[in-house]
Amino acid sequence: MKQIFGIKNCQSVKKALDFLDSKGVVYEFVDYKKNPPSLELLKEWVEKRGIEKVLNKKGTTYKALNLKEKDLSESELLEVMSQNPTLIKRPILVDEGILEFGFCKEVYESLC
Repeated sequence: MKQIFGIKNCQSVKKALDFLDSKGVVYEFVDYKKNPPSLELLKEWVEKRGIEKVLNKKGTTYKALNLKEKDLSESELLEVMSQNPTLIKRPILVDEGILEFGFCKEVYESLC
């Protein structure tokens, strides 16, 4: 079963959920403000897709923590992300062999 990780009030997550609902796709939603991904899961995602795909540099949390000015290693960034899940790009679509960050209608159509 597909899993969607995200935050309910995020516009990108809402678009993804609306899209999946409109296509009748069955999925499990994981609100990562309430159930943040473990550090191990974050490491796995970064190993598969790279830190640039996983880290949300456009969000307010990234700016508030001044991460652009800090020279953090990948492991330090992972630690900060595990403590601040809003630093993770969203939504995250996980299914057999699929790990997609962000919502792009065309990509979702090809995967669903």
